Amino acid sequence: MSADTPLIVMLPGAYDSPDDFVEHGFDRIARTAGFDWLAHPTDLTAIADGRLVHRIHEDVIGPMRARGDARILLGGISIGGLTALTYADTYPDTVDGLVLIAPYPGNRMITQTIERAGGITGWVPGALETDEGELRGWRALKSLGRALPAGLWLGYGESDRFAPGHRLMAEALPADRVLRAPGGHDWPTWQTLWQGLVGAIGAQ
Repeated sequence: MSADTPLIVMLPGAYDSPDDFVEHGFDRIARTAGFDWLAHPTDLTAIADGRLVHRIHEDVIGPMRARGDARILLGGISIGGLTALTYADTYPDTVDGLVLIAPYPGNRMITQTIERAGGITGWVPGALETDEGELRGWRALKSLGRALPAGLWLGYGESDRFAPGHRLMAEALPADRVLRAPGGHDWPTWQTLWQGLVGAIGAQ
């Protein structure tokens, strides 16, 4: 890896691994678009107790910032996308952008609360407990949607089972930062979205 080449760190979904990214060509697509790329494993237990975001910072983002990497983006798929948002809320100003593919939006109680508030624009986050990971992700989305230097990017399948939550999330972003594709919550759809997202980010 070169400190001068933009880096994207990706987090897989709940039951996937970094090898799944390679199997579906994510590394090749990223490098073709001009990015260095790596994947960090997810761990549901470490997500639930809050340790994973600290591990990502200590093992990956912190050391790369210390060596002076030019631009670092963090992303993820499904629960990995939620973790990326939670990381950005926990460690503000340590990543330049977020790349979220079909991020897990939390349960229906959360999305219905935000809908009743008039969407994410009208929703006002209250004080959060440390274990409220989904709400922490929404808070980060609301505050960072237009603020990150490399942007916050969202991609999702139009038939994804979480698409109603993704449409709520999209309200926090400029229209040109949101990519939709036919398909559901699956690797072929995510591969299509990844290609479009890294191409758009690389063209900035």
